[in-house]
Amino acid sequence: MYDAIIIGAGVIGASVARELSGYQCSILVLEKGEDVCVGTSKANSGLVHAGFDAKPGSLKAKYNVQGSLMMEELCRRLDVPYERNGALVLAFSREERETLKRLKKQGEENGVKDLVILEKEQLLEKEPHLSKEAVAALYAPTAALVCPFLLTIALAENANVNGAEFLFEKEVTHIQKTGKGYEVTVSSRTNPGKQESYLGKNIINCAGLYSDKLHNMISRNSYQITPIKGEYCLLDKSGGAAVSSTLFRVPGKMGKGVLVTRTVHGNLLLGPTAESIRDKEETATSKEGLKKVLNDTRHTVPDLNTGMVITSFAGLRAHERNGDFIVGEAEDAPGFFDAVGIESPGLSAAPAIGNALTAMVAEKNNFKPKEQFLTERKGIVPFASLSAGEKEAIVKEKPAYGNMICRCEMITEGEILEAIHRPLGAKSLDGLKRRVRTGMGRCQGGFCTPKLVEILERELGISKLQITKTGGSSGLLTDENR
Repeated sequence: MYDAIIIGAGVIGASVARELSGYQCSILVLEKGEDVCVGTSKANSGLVHAGFDAKPGSLKAKYNVQGSLMMEELCRRLDVPYERNGALVLAFSREERETLKRLKKQGEENGVKDLVILEKEQLLEKEPHLSKEAVAALYAPTAALVCPFLLTIALAENANVNGAEFLFEKEVTHIQKTGKGYEVTVSSRTNPGKQESYLGKNIINCAGLYSDKLHNMISRNSYQITPIKGEYCLLDKSGGAAVSSTLFRVPGKMGKGVLVTRTVHGNLLLGPTAESIRDKEETATSKEGLKKVLNDTRHTVPDLNTGMVITSFAGLRAHERNGDFIVGEAEDAPGFFDAVGIESPGLSAAPAIGNALTAMVAEKNNFKPKEQFLTERKGIVPFASLSAGEKEAIVKEKPAYGNMICRCEMITEGEILEAIHRPLGAKSLDGLKRRVRTGMGRCQGGFCTPKLVEILERELGISKLQITKTGGSSGLLTDENR
C-alpha cells in the first residue's frame, strides 16, 4: 500500500513526485514507457510562456503565470539550462495589430509583467532578420527557454533521491476503488501477458494523452482527450544566431501557429503545425506538414537557410474538449486527483501544477513535511563547456572523459557513463540522447551509435540484441552474423 501512486512520468508527473517527496509519505510512479519524458514532454518547443495567450480566469492562465515565475529558481536548484530570451508576437496587418492590443490587455489581466508593443523600427532593430512586412509586435520579456528533457529528468531524479519509487514499462489497464483507496492493475511491457497490482490510498493521474481513459475508469463525469499533432524542424547550431527572441505569429483558432525559436542548446527550432488526429500514438511527420513549417517560417524570417535542417519530428498535445486544464480531485472519486488536458502551456505551468496537486493531496491526508528534503540536484557537466585546465584535471581523475564518443556534440564516454549510472539512469539510445545529447548533432547518431551500443551492453550487463532505441520492441540488432 502506497500513500500515493502517480501515473505518468512526464514533466507533470515528475513535478508532482518531486514536490510530494518533500512529505512523509510513500510514493510510487508508474510509467508505461522505458524512461521518464517519453511522451508529450519529449516533443515540444521547450518554451516558458509568459502567459498572455491564455483566457483570463482559466487554469491555463493561472498556472502558466505562476509556473513561469517559479521556473528560473527551480532550474537553478536542479541545475537545468534556462535562458530568458523574451518572445515577440508579430503582426502583419492593421487588423492583427489590434489583436496585439487585446493580447497585451489580456496578459496584464493574467498578471504578466512588462508587456509592451514594439513598432516596426524597434522591432527590426531588435530582430534584423525579420520580414520587413511585419508592422508591430507584442514583446514579452519574461518569456524564456528551457530544456524539456533535462527539466523532466531532473525533477524525477530529485524525487527518486528523496524516496519516490519509479517503475517503468508498466501500463495501467484498470483502476478499481477499494475500501482503503485504489487498486491499480498494470501490464508489463517487458513480460507480455503478466499483470501486477498496486494499492494506493491516493491516485494522481498525470497520464497525458491517456489521462481521460484513466479518469473515466473511476468517474461518471467523463473527459475526452483529442491528440493535436505538431510537426517540427530542427536546424543545425550554425543557424541558431538568426534570431534571439522567440517569434510567434498572431494566434489563430488552432493555437499560436508556427514559431521560430532558439533552443537552450543553440539550435533553431521551427514549428509546430496543429492537426487534430485520432491515434494517440501517431507521431509520424508528413511531407505536407513539414512543407507548411518551412513555408510559414520563410514568411517570418525570409533569409533563413532552411537547408540546415538536421532532423524533423512530431509531438502530440493532449487537448481536452472543454479547452482548459483540469487539475484537482474528482468529484465522485475521493482520493483520485487529475491533471487532465495539460497541453500548451503545460511545460511552463508544470511547477505550479506540481505544487497545487501536492498541496491538495498533502492537506487531504495530513502529510507532514520531511525534516530533511533535498531540494537541489547537480546535473552532468558538459565536458565541452570546461576550460582547458578543468578538462585536463577531470581526464586525469577519470580517463573515460578523454574518450570522445559523439563528435558532433562533443560528448565523452565519461558523460555517457554518468548518464547510465545516475538515479533513474539511461537504458537506451534515446535515454542517453535526452541526458547528454548523444546523437543530437548534425550526423544524428550516424557515427556514435555503434559505440553507444557497446557502452550500454557493457555497463548494463546485457546483450547487444537487447539494446533498444527507446524501449519496448525498438531493438536495433536482430542477431549475430559472426
